[in-house]
Parts: sequence; C-alpha cells; structure tokens
Amino acid sequence: QLQLVESGGGLVQPGGSLRLSCAASGRAFSSYAMGWFRQAPGKEREFVAAISWSGATTYYADSVKGRFTMSRDNDKDTIDLQMTSLKPEDTAVYLCAAEKGAWDDVMSPHEYDFWGQGTQVTVSS
Repeated sequence: QLQLVESGGGLVQPGGSLRLSCAASGRAFSSYAMGWFRQAPGKEREFVAAISWSGATTYYADSVKGRFTMSRDNDKDTIDLQMTSLKPEDTAVYLCAAEKGAWDDVMSPHEYDFWGQGTQVTVSS
C-alpha cells in the first residue's frame, strides 16, 4: 500500500509558475513508477507526466512538454512537478499516481495502482 498526498496548487496568472509536490508514505516508494494526471470539470482524466522508479526516464504530454518538469527524490519519498508558462487550459485538479508493475502504458490512468486526492490549479487573470 502507498498513500499519496499532493500539495502546492493554487491560483496563478497566465504565464506564471507553480511547483506541485506529492508525498508518499508506505513501503518501497523507490520501486514505484510515478505519474501526474489532471482532470478538468466535465473532462476525462488526462496524462501530464511520468517518471520511472529511478528517475532516469521521464515522459510528458505534448501539451506540457517544454513547460513542465517532473522529478523525484527517493530519499524523501516525494515527486515534484515544476510548471512554468502556465496557460488557462492548464486549469484542473492535478493528481499524482503510483504504479508497480510492467508500466507498459505510462499515459493510461488504468496503469496506476494508487492515487492521491488531488490539488487544484487555477490559471486565470
């Protein structure tokens, strides 16, 4: 079992930056691949970014590539999502997720075993 708690969301103006964090508690965090997803009202859950258990490999959705950076600290059992050049269309609840397995389809929410409750990000002037 792994418990995940996100933090760092808030209201930011277009073009601004935010840093989200996800703290994990439980066993063997470093053996889990991790992902960030987001969900806007009335829309399906959308892949944002993912990182391998070691941190050596990252994946990003095309919509955030070059603007968002995902990282992890296996000593602190945390992952971060640094978001820059934020746009109104980035507004959503952001959720972190953990996967322990083959990780065949990193962009599919069905791949992930554990989820946090989410943190709201609102990009508006």
